[in-house]
Order: sequence, then structure tokens, then C-alpha cells
Amino acid sequence: MEHGKGGKDRYVMLSVQLLGILRTYWRLARPTHWLFPGRDASKPIDVQVLHAACRSACAAAGLAKRVTVHTLRHSFATHLLESGTDIRIIQVLLGHSNLSSTARYTQVSNGLIRRTESPLDRLGLEVVPPA
Repeated sequence: MEHGKGGKDRYVMLSVQLLGILRTYWRLARPTHWLFPGRDASKPIDVQVLHAACRSACAAAGLAKRVTVHTLRHSFATHLLESGTDIRIIQVLLGHSNLSSTARYTQVSNGLIRRTESPLDRLGLEVVPPA
């Protein structure tokens, strides 16, 4: 996204699966200026349409928990972190200047915390009782 919050551009990797879906959409819709045009084809889709689509998807999925478009941003960061992506990479993808801003987005699951090995365990220390 260009010029997001704070006037910063946002970048994200493009899934091969999503690329295939977008190519099919483009072949069918043939948008001229915007990939997702609004009612007026010279303008992009309205943000409220995006929010409505999110609400509809949540209802269709039977989700009771409140989910917003912004929740997807948090989920993206959390999934990347839990799959081993360095937090500094996530920081760049989210467009944050400060790592502390990124840390707010990365809610680590209890399972990941339990699977994390202590550096002391990697030392292979042996306790020898005194003679």
C-alpha cells in the first residue's frame, strides 16, 4: 500500500496462490486504472467496502470473536513471528520505524513460548556432586 498511516508505504510478499487468484480476477474484470476500482472506476474501492467484506467473511466463517481489517495485520505479524521470521524483517514489512511498535503487533502463542529452548540447555552442562 502506498502512503499508509504516517505517509509510509507498506510492502508485503505476494503469495503464489494469491497471485493466481488475482490474475484470474484481472482476466475477468479487466480493471483499467485501479486493481479494485470503486463505483467510479477512476477511484479506488472505498475503505467501507473493505470493512463490510471483512464483516461478511467473519459471519460466513462463524467467528464469534470481533475481527477487523486491522486484526489481519496483527495476525500476519504473529504468524510470521511464530514461523521463525526475524522480528526486524516483520518491522520492515509493517513499516515501523521503532521495534517497540512492531512488538505491540506480535502476540506470541503459549505453545511457541513452551517450545522455546533456554540457551542454558544448549550448553550441555553436567552436574557432578562433590566427592
